[in-house]
Amino acid sequence: MTSLLLGALLAGLIGSPHCIAMCGGFAAACSRTHGGAIAWHLGRLTTYAGLGSVAALLGRALPGPPWVSAAVSAVLLVWFAGALAGLLPEPRLAIPGVGGTMTRLLSRDAPASRYLFGMANGLLPCGLVYAALALPVALGNVPLGALAMVLFGLGTVPALAMLAAGLGRALRHGLWPRRLLAAGMLIVGLWSIAMREGWIGSGMRATGGAHQHGAMP
Repeated sequence: MTSLLLGALLAGLIGSPHCIAMCGGFAAACSRTHGGAIAWHLGRLTTYAGLGSVAALLGRALPGPPWVSAAVSAVLLVWFAGALAGLLPEPRLAIPGVGGTMTRLLSRDAPASRYLFGMANGLLPCGLVYAALALPVALGNVPLGALAMVLFGLGTVPALAMLAAGLGRALRHGLWPRRLLAAGMLIVGLWSIAMREGWIGSGMRATGGAHQHGAMP
């Protein structure tokens, strides 16, 4: 459990440059009003928690022994990291109406509008978020899956806050930075899954190797 939660936080920190490129404009816009950035971040975290819960439910529903969800999670992580690196086709799970809703909410300065804007922002297609969602699948526990994605979101906050403060302009767009981010995500994610399942670090293995989905080791 601890390794996957730590992995989610590290994934957010490592993937922060990607967040700057994709959501930096949103961060800057929401920071123009008092409390707007905080409300926006809270909205994103709320959506991430919901997505983590759904991913954990899917992991719990997978049939077979406990390692099946970890194996599926690893496959998803490899796929999404490859997509983030531009090596594989990236799934585009666009939800109709999200873009229009964000446009309307962005024109309003109230904290509640910024919060709802953040919630909608969390539903935009994003390879980094998809990769992070592989970790709740491995957890197979709804509260922990939600917590993992909240930690992931918190990991992205420092870089976005720096951007809003005018300190994030050094980012350069290009293929190699994306591939470095994808490699970092892949390493952290696979390490976390392996530690959780006891494939490495025998001291982390659950008693008898027989932990069940949704149970804390």
